[in-house]
Amino acid sequence: MTIISYRAEDHERLVDIWLQAVQATHHFLSEEDIQFYHQMVRDQALKQVELWTMLGEAGEPVGFIGLSGTNVDMLFVDPDFHSQGIGRSLLSHAIALKGSGLTIDVNEQNESAAAFYKRFGFVQTGRSELDGSGRPFPLLHLRLQESR
Repeated sequence: MTIISYRAEDHERLVDIWLQAVQATHHFLSEEDIQFYHQMVRDQALKQVELWTMLGEAGEPVGFIGLSGTNVDMLFVDPDFHSQGIGRSLLSHAIALKGSGLTIDVNEQNESAAAFYKRFGFVQTGRSELDGSGRPFPLLHLRLQESR
């Protein structure tokens, strides 16, 4: 598997990965919420970050990470490829690019994602009652420990 920078021809596949991953992991969101965020991801969010894509064996995108400086804005993996080290590889790539002071906000209700980041070495530094869109989905603010 290979990590490459964003290619415009992969945009719809990355949006699809986002949607599949959210449907598989964000059980606290209603269908209306998912559609609200889906439009944001499709029309804006992917274009506003430094985006890196993991390609599978056949050269197709299977996951991606979006960065703003040292903040991980998004990390999503196709559910068919969960638990295969793709998220870990993408985070390791981000550390290689940005250093060990990475930060990320994760939905508090997404317990598996929060556990993943904590296993990777992130520690909680704060909490917000609302997400970045002002919706009532609490965020945990995490920072990667410098000793990594």
